[in-house]
Amino acid sequence: MSVIELASGHAMPLLGLGTWQLRGDECTRVVQMALEMGYRHLDTAYNYKNQVEVARGLQASGIERGEVFVTTKIWPDALQYEQVHRQFAECVEQLATDYVDLLLVHWPNEAVPLAETLKAFDEIAASGRARSIGVSNFSPALIDEAREVASAPIVNNQIELHVGNVDTALLEHCRAHKVAVTAYRPLAKGDAADDAVLAAIGERYGKSAAQVALRWLVQQGIVAIPKASSQGHLRANMDIFDWALDAEQMQRLG
Repeated sequence: MSVIELASGHAMPLLGLGTWQLRGDECTRVVQMALEMGYRHLDTAYNYKNQVEVARGLQASGIERGEVFVTTKIWPDALQYEQVHRQFAECVEQLATDYVDLLLVHWPNEAVPLAETLKAFDEIAASGRARSIGVSNFSPALIDEAREVASAPIVNNQIELHVGNVDTALLEHCRAHKVAVTAYRPLAKGDAADDAVLAAIGERYGKSAAQVALRWLVQQGIVAIPKASSQGHLRANMDIFDWALDAEQMQRLG
């Protein structure tokens, strides 16, 4: 699995399993199947209400915890200092782990000073219970504020990003400040599979439209976390690293 190096010095796999809307036994089954297939990156959040099932899938896979990059997020109604610590403690308990690889502010909350939130994040990072910290759904201005008030590097901004939905200014701002970008909904909630331009490009490589959409992201160093629940889709989403789009195709899609 291809990785990028974060500003914290840790490596993050370019492809992960998004677990939003995965629940119960299905979540456990999909996580186990993905890990057995070779996935090494799981994305979850307190608000997904599936961290216990994600942990069960990891345990059932037999893959060592240290081999898997786990991201979780603190919900915006818990961004006060003490709330962050309490919700994070619940996260690691539910995930049955001593640490997470990446802890994110799920959404900004203008009612809570970012410095207060990130003071707690800094303490969690300093304790080793979060190897890296970052944000999600943050604007360039909020990223600048986060970088200014946090002691630990802000290494990631998770945003909705896919072919046809690109905030170029935000993407360039993140790159300029060594903030890696993770794309959620990288397949536009499944719409990419029906895109004629993506399909036409895919025909040249024997790939699907969805695979082209994912390749376009990871080829730029953008982390993609598509959700999938079937063995076929999980495997297809992984099959994006042994080929490359040419410069004209990259430009046409972006």
